[in-house]
Amino acid sequence: MNTQNARLNGKLAIVTGATQGLGADIAASLAASGAQVVVVGRGREAGEAVAAAIGAQACFVETDITDDHAIDRCIATVLDRHGHLDILVNNACSYDDQGLPSSRAQWLNTLNVNLVSAAIFTQKATAVMGPGGVVVNLGSTGGKFGADGRAIYPASKAALLQITRNFAVALAPRGIRVLSVSPAWTWSPSVERMSGGSTEVADAVGAHFHPLGRVGRGDEVGRVVAFAASAEASWMTGNDIAVDGGFSILGPDQGISPRTWFERLAARPD
Repeated sequence: MNTQNARLNGKLAIVTGATQGLGADIAASLAASGAQVVVVGRGREAGEAVAAAIGAQACFVETDITDDHAIDRCIATVLDRHGHLDILVNNACSYDDQGLPSSRAQWLNTLNVNLVSAAIFTQKATAVMGPGGVVVNLGSTGGKFGADGRAIYPASKAALLQITRNFAVALAPRGIRVLSVSPAWTWSPSVERMSGGSTEVADAVGAHFHPLGRVGRGDEVGRVVAFAASAEASWMTGNDIAVDGGFSILGPDQGISPRTWFERLAARPD
């Protein structure tokens, strides 16, 4: 892959959950910024395909992030191949969430993947990072606002934003930064399923919730992750960066003036 810029030249990045969707886009964006990228996930065939599409700058390391020994093996493999680890992107995510009726097993599984595994991977990865190391956690607008029909996923993302702040304080004396990036609706396997595979449908629905009038694209999130991991963001830590097309600036009125709401009500047929 030809790099778009050299902001991450010489850096080695691990991206979890990178065998598809947003994780794959983030991995490609990091490589486009000059980093060597380790694609991490459980699907060997998909992971190797993502690494091959990126090119010589990427490799795949099969890893179950819910297994501490597997994380240890992943990091040992990275150090054996490359000799250093500079960037960790905690992207892996489970959406097993039925809201209030969710079972204990669903709570434990989703929190294990989305929160606990990210915390443990951060613990183990930063143990081998030097000054200048960076952790980027993938948050979500879902972790900031209330919504019906979901409970575990937004709870996990809200907690991930909190450990971003805590770990930023804990790791600052070692010169390691910790940030989060929170997308809103982004083209992904789940959005693709709901829209019947149509970006036009996804954008038409997403336009009601995003002032920029559409859902996001994975490379738009990936480029912000690359920025956060670079020296250009060297005076940032503990922050959450919203990459959401304006989703989080809207209130419950969806940015529509009260006059317009009253006019719509008056125009409704009896």
